[in-house]
Amino acid sequence: MNTFLLENIRLYTPQPKQANALFVKDGKIEAIYSTSHRPLGTTDIPIIDGLQAYAIPGLIDLHIHGFAGYGPELGTPEALLAMSAALARQGVSAFCPTLYCAQPQAMKKLLQAIAPAFGKETGARILGFHLEGPFISPAKPGVMKPQDIAPADVNVLAELYQAAQGHISSMTLAPELPNIKPVIEFCQQHHIVLQGGHTNATYEEFLEGTKLGITHATHLFNAMSPFLQRAPGASGAVLMTPEISCEIIADGVHVHPALVHFLGHVKPENKVVLVTDALLPTGKEKGPFYANGEEVIFDGGVWKRKADGVIAGSALTMARGLKNLVDFGYSLSQAVRCASTNPAQVIGLTNAGNLEIGSPADITLLNNHFEPVKTFIGGKIVI
Repeated sequence: MNTFLLENIRLYTPQPKQANALFVKDGKIEAIYSTSHRPLGTTDIPIIDGLQAYAIPGLIDLHIHGFAGYGPELGTPEALLAMSAALARQGVSAFCPTLYCAQPQAMKKLLQAIAPAFGKETGARILGFHLEGPFISPAKPGVMKPQDIAPADVNVLAELYQAAQGHISSMTLAPELPNIKPVIEFCQQHHIVLQGGHTNATYEEFLEGTKLGITHATHLFNAMSPFLQRAPGASGAVLMTPEISCEIIADGVHVHPALVHFLGHVKPENKVVLVTDALLPTGKEKGPFYANGEEVIFDGGVWKRKADGVIAGSALTMARGLKNLVDFGYSLSQAVRCASTNPAQVIGLTNAGNLEIGSPADITLLNNHFEPVKTFIGGKIVI
């Protein structure tokens, strides 16, 4: 069923509307209305009671390694499709499965194995792979394994692109690396969003990267040169350059809540993108837990590598991140922008990430606690 009336909702879009219902026809939004003015010719169309839930555009996660025990690192299309289904139950309508930095041949083999999942998902749409490496700074590996970091090489990237059947949507790289310019040019030619991250770039080096084509920053403040009074670093370049959009992990641990709040004031409203950076065991209750081939433990609200206590990634969901943004001082409309509208714009989705007439009916219903209660993707109910 992808034609119906969704009524008794609290509609939230970047520009809140005085309406409480949507007419969905053939998977697209046909009309936005008030129930007292139901569209003509809809008397025989099924009505879904929204139970006074918040109706927002489907959540879009551009940086996620796994969920519910599934993820690209398992190396099968089935694992990626199971991840898609699990994310839909969390209100996510689209996502970019993120590959860890690895030896180029290992990344190539993994991409060849999982690319066939595209177009077969029944849950959240797979937008394209996000490659978090391998062209990153050895000085800012984060949880990446130092032996997997590779020098910038456009021929390697071309092989990865072919292995992925062209399904690479974004790439994190360090702009200060030697020979990075041909890599950036390849990304631009193939419509791959360039993300600066895992970088030890100076302020000037990062800005030079933006001149070459970097438009987005990976998990701002994490695994990048810090914002200091005499050396603004990559973090300062992102903060002080309005044109650069940035990811933020709003779990309250990766970035202090006060700094998340501050970010909402200093960056343009359309340049902040909520991501989870969630690891494969997120959502699982029983361990042991593994991510990127290493045992991790849940400690202090994040996943940490058991061997040394280094933060390995978040246990965030997009819905929880949206709630956190509101708790940290964002309006609900601002939070919806960060979780739906802005990621759609960054990744180049046209006519998506909003609830407008003609848009795909990707709709997430949230209760008063901002928990997902129903998800529609292309007008089809997935939960």
